[in-house]
Amino acid sequence: MTVRFGLIGCGFISKRHVKAIADCSMASLEAVSDLKEERMADAIADYKRAAGDEKDVIPYTDYTEMLSNQDIDVIVITVISSLHAKMAMEALNANKHVILEKPMALSIKEADAINELSTARKKRVMVCHQLRFLPLLAKMKEVIADGKIGTPYYAIASIRINRSKEYYESAPWRGTWKHDGGMLLNQGIHLIDLMQWFLGSAEKVSGEILQKNMTKETEDAALGIVTFENGAKGVIEANVISQPANIGYALSVFGEKGTLSVEGPSLSRVSRWHAEGSELDIQELEAYSRSFDEQLAMYENLIESISQESSEPLISGVEGKKAMEIIFALYESSVTGQPVHLPMNDFSTLAMLKEKRD
Repeated sequence: MTVRFGLIGCGFISKRHVKAIADCSMASLEAVSDLKEERMADAIADYKRAAGDEKDVIPYTDYTEMLSNQDIDVIVITVISSLHAKMAMEALNANKHVILEKPMALSIKEADAINELSTARKKRVMVCHQLRFLPLLAKMKEVIADGKIGTPYYAIASIRINRSKEYYESAPWRGTWKHDGGMLLNQGIHLIDLMQWFLGSAEKVSGEILQKNMTKETEDAALGIVTFENGAKGVIEANVISQPANIGYALSVFGEKGTLSVEGPSLSRVSRWHAEGSELDIQELEAYSRSFDEQLAMYENLIESISQESSEPLISGVEGKKAMEIIFALYESSVTGQPVHLPMNDFSTLAMLKEKRD
């Protein structure tokens, strides 16, 4: 079985998707779309070089024309955040499966519309939280689920990175609530997704944000406390103002009988692994994580889900909404000064614009 892909958006993040499609024996890139022809040409050249295949890949400057191509099974969306939901729904309405870069949407209503349409059309949606596929993090999930750290008490997600003034000025949509959606939605969402994957459904969120960089609208730092349905607490502390460069990422889970803590750019370094009855060669698993292609594993998971019509991908639209909703609740709490209970009926990042609140 070969699943045929079309890619919308040939910018920086698309390179990992192109490589994953090229490396996947069950996948083929059929078409790409971008407003800039040179970026499409680069993406096609990258694919041919990685796949060792000179087959024709069709370039479309108008992505809606690509959606009507009956030779495409899955649409990959790697454009700016504000277009994610619109393009995902258009692809679903064209009877395509969808791989959707995070965040899946910039409002609750958009995320719900994607999921409802996915169900109605019987098409898969995969949201790109690919870190779940890393063996070390999958093992962490297994150890917690098997009760080897006892009752989980709390977790800490730490994001301490640097995004320069030049980073935001290089693309005018970056750092805007309307088009980008916020620092947590872009730089912090992977760790928040893992936290809720480990601890279960969130029930309540309290949060505050700090915004000092006047070259952009969105937050420079965010602090949050999440209460989960099982009584566990989650602490979120994130910033993009660590000087002079990234400190990094860390995720720790503290339980009745154990503590699991990982850190590093892909959370592949173990700083503490104490779990009752968990036999683990940490050095071996760390090495495996460093050489593991989680992006390829994500594509293979989607293809398996498509071939087995009864199964959902690991990060379906329903799963992809969970971390997004926690972040939305933190944002709303930062405005109202009150805890926000989940599920949320509605929220849009447009609500964070000062002129909307005044």
